[in-house]
Amino acid sequence: MDEIYYNGDIITLEKELYKEAIHIKDGKIYSIGKYDKIIKEKEETTKLIDLKGKTLMPSFIDAHSHITGVANTFNIVSLNECKSFSEIINVMKKALSNKKIDDNHWLIGYGYDNNNLVERIHPDKDILNKIATDLPILITHISGHMGVVNDKVLSILSLSNNKSNGYFEESSFLNITKNIPKINLEDFKELLIKAEKEYLKNGITTVQDGLMKELEFEELKYATQNHKFNIDIVGYVDMKNSINLPDKEKKYLKKYINRLKIGGYKLILDGSPQARTAWVKVPYRNTKEYGIHEYDDEKLEYYIDFAYKENMQILVHCNGDAAADQYIRVLDKVQKKYNKDIRPVMIHAQILRYDQLSKIKKLGIILSFFVAHVYYFGDIHIKNLGISRARKISCVNSSIKNNILFTFHQDSPVVKPDMLNTIWCAVKRKTKNNVTLGKTEKINVLDAIKAVTINSAKQYFEEDIKGSLKKGKLADMIILDKNPLKCDENEIKDIKILKTIKEGKVVYDIEKMV
Repeated sequence: MDEIYYNGDIITLEKELYKEAIHIKDGKIYSIGKYDKIIKEKEETTKLIDLKGKTLMPSFIDAHSHITGVANTFNIVSLNECKSFSEIINVMKKALSNKKIDDNHWLIGYGYDNNNLVERIHPDKDILNKIATDLPILITHISGHMGVVNDKVLSILSLSNNKSNGYFEESSFLNITKNIPKINLEDFKELLIKAEKEYLKNGITTVQDGLMKELEFEELKYATQNHKFNIDIVGYVDMKNSINLPDKEKKYLKKYINRLKIGGYKLILDGSPQARTAWVKVPYRNTKEYGIHEYDDEKLEYYIDFAYKENMQILVHCNGDAAADQYIRVLDKVQKKYNKDIRPVMIHAQILRYDQLSKIKKLGIILSFFVAHVYYFGDIHIKNLGISRARKISCVNSSIKNNILFTFHQDSPVVKPDMLNTIWCAVKRKTKNNVTLGKTEKINVLDAIKAVTINSAKQYFEEDIKGSLKKGKLADMIILDKNPLKCDENEIKDIKILKTIKEGKVVYDIEKMV
């Protein structure tokens, strides 16, 4: 493949921000620079592609999500738009009539948000029993940290006698979801192909599976061996449940095989702030609740030390400042024993305190912010945390001032993998109720773009091949109908991705819907 793109805004994200033309050969950037110079390289087979004033830039890199989770959403019922218990019941009943449901095929719903329901509370088994009592039904909260099952599921799992109302949180809920009957590998491959298309249409060419156990790895391994994927998938192993997986699959360690590799480990320390399960130092507003935490220091030290011994990167889920305190404290202790840079990551980093930032910088922790929380859950954070703490969530600008490397993510399937919406969220910091939440934490558009391109490439140790447009790097690019650096900031979230290009090949075209 030999192509020259020209006549548009070509954003490099390098020191010289714009170039006039870019020459792609064999999936890599052959040269980039002045049009007059690049055009001289044209050969008889070189294809000239006129951008016609559109914008070409590096494709997006997903710093944290769950591609297997996104794949599963194509096989379950969306509850995102439900505003009441009755709507949940109606949506699930309608789905029930179209699906085969039995002990080996549960009816699964995903994405309800108690904060957006008129009842303002979580549903329980009595609500799900109105859908059916003889068929297994489970629904998951939008955060993925909690959910509800009906009496049939409680019976299947021998939990009928524990007087449960069917609602479970955190590890208790995750233990229940482990029992959901799995679909066969061939069917899951088709779901994963749909998930790939969802990421590609959003301009993302590198994705993550952020809590990978043996099952998810086998699903990904089978799918990538039996279908030619265009997207790079980096798996992070669930350290609590599958710590020995990397040792069993050594050829996948830090090396792509059929576009799949194991990048490191993932560990979860606490819950979510919108559910008041994130571990905080000061209790939630008008409560005595501090959230939950998963490990004591000794156990956490064992896990982090294990990662360093294996020279494996570790991603640690910390939403609350108390969880961040523990991560910082234990990581500092372990790092003193090793002369290794594993680029440790703090995932979500919602409720950091400013006094923690200097310690984070010292330890070289990369902060991966779920900055879209400002829009999707910002109003709930005001309610749960009070305005003073809420305005500091996703403290990106303060991280810039402390020279801390940061990335952005959507934690899909929690929200859609829409990077342009995330960029807009970081720049405008508007909630659903149109409240500007944390004016001092707003950042400029360029820094927001870097968070989902070159910064994310660095998080993956892939900055030499991805994240910017530079000679020798992979030709991973997108074409947009507007330049996000030049259009009105309010328009960023509505910019259209016209094409997604992976290693020189067009893998999504809005006109052809590849």
